[in-house]
Amino acid sequence: MLGPIRIRSVVIPEGEVRWRFSKSSGPGGQSVNTTDSRAEVRFNVATSPSLSPFYKARALARLADRLVAGEIVVVAQEHKSQLRNREAAAARLQEILAAALAPEPHKRRPTKVSKAAVERRLKEKKVRAQVKRNRRPDAD
Repeated sequence: MLGPIRIRSVVIPEGEVRWRFSKSSGPGGQSVNTTDSRAEVRFNVATSPSLSPFYKARALARLADRLVAGEIVVVAQEHKSQLRNREAAAARLQEILAAALAPEPHKRRPTKVSKAAVERRLKEKKVRAQVKRNRRPDAD
């Protein structure tokens, strides 16, 4: 097995995720119609005892558009091997949950441009305008 999924201080044991395998679409060679290489992993965010109520509320809010009956479903079928698809699905689930549980980024406080910066910009514009004026032929 792949082991528990670790995100920050949260550890989700293997027993909380459900795996399902089916035939993958697309090219695959001779064994394309016989092997179940497509991996689907499901994790129920709403009923997970591994998530604290705070993390659970945050994850439910951030993943609301991705949840199906409280579960997040991740599918991987880009590899021919079931094991590699399992690893890809588990890694994707870990990334999604890490983003959902991450703290809010700090809000940017808008700042005012300093007087010195405004003066430098205007001075540079005047210098540039003078350079362009000097390039013009004399129209006396």
